[in-house]
Amino acid sequence: MVTKPRILLVDDDPGVVELYGEMLNKHLPSLPDVKTATTASRALALLESETFSMLIADLQMPKMDGLQVLSIAHRKYPQMRLVVLTGIRDEQFRSRAYAMGIDQYWIKPESDYEMGLFLESIESLLQSESQGGFRGMQSKSLVDIIQLECLSRSTSILKITNGIVEAKIWIQQGEVIDAEAPGLTGETAFQKVVSWKTGSFEILPGDSARERTIFTSYQGLLLNTAQAMDEAADQLPTDAEGKETPEANASSTALLLAEMAQLDGVEFLLATGEEKNKNCAYWGVDNPGPMAEWTRDTLRCFRSLGDVLQVGQLQQLVGTGSQRKVSLATAGKSDLCVGFAPELPTEQLHETMNEILVKWAS
Repeated sequence: MVTKPRILLVDDDPGVVELYGEMLNKHLPSLPDVKTATTASRALALLESETFSMLIADLQMPKMDGLQVLSIAHRKYPQMRLVVLTGIRDEQFRSRAYAMGIDQYWIKPESDYEMGLFLESIESLLQSESQGGFRGMQSKSLVDIIQLECLSRSTSILKITNGIVEAKIWIQQGEVIDAEAPGLTGETAFQKVVSWKTGSFEILPGDSARERTIFTSYQGLLLNTAQAMDEAADQLPTDAEGKETPEANASSTALLLAEMAQLDGVEFLLATGEEKNKNCAYWGVDNPGPMAEWTRDTLRCFRSLGDVLQVGQLQQLVGTGSQRKVSLATAGKSDLCVGFAPELPTEQLHETMNEILVKWAS
């Protein structure tokens, strides 16, 4: 028996609650069970007593605003989808909401067409898997995020972070006009960034003075990127189901580690998954098992410390000793441990580590 998704809709306007509750109940193929609340306190009480797949909340409510409700929900129920449905056209609110971890931000539809887009997007979010994607829109790829921005004809800047690697995509009135990634600009940078599978993002206010370097439509950009990624995938060995073989993954990783090992001052490299007992890749390491475990545990401890101190996301750790210097960092779904010669200057260590992280993310 398939369990229906359950949605909690929160708005202080009873008319809005009735209208959207009916639309969600009757016009989504998944036929969700929709509960409603007209106050933040009632919404929080329902979240405590029942399990929901999605929370849709207005921002302007008395006593406790929607952002506070969403923040509490994001912290206590991390698997629940979070959607803003508001009449506020304010880029700062929008940026704050996405940075906080919501999945979608919608201005209340003003036409049947916009209502159709809203309902289609909600249904897609309900049906999507929770693995992978970008933090702030967990079920979405970067392609989905760009499409949402362009469909809503936004003027904004997408700031994408993968480990310590940063990139930006400029959107003006629903069209992509420029992109930057480490060492790349324009359409080449756009293709590189869209190929990233994980990361985090912020939506910043747009820059109307930004010079346009990309003149292809966003649909054309995404099509060109998909074709380039397909061509690259065709060059890798696959199994009968068309999936990349473990041998192809191992070969690609080994070549990448060998390339990074040639950088000045590098003595060893190790990359491991965040979960225990995951295979690790390494170069110049005699006993990778204990080192992989130490790398995971150390980064996990410092991430927890960062959360307690509320100092932001951990970027990189550097330890120095008489025999060597060691740097730890997270890149995508991998934890990296890199050993450097003890005499390597700290500034050069940081530059080399940044280069390694850029190569790994790419």
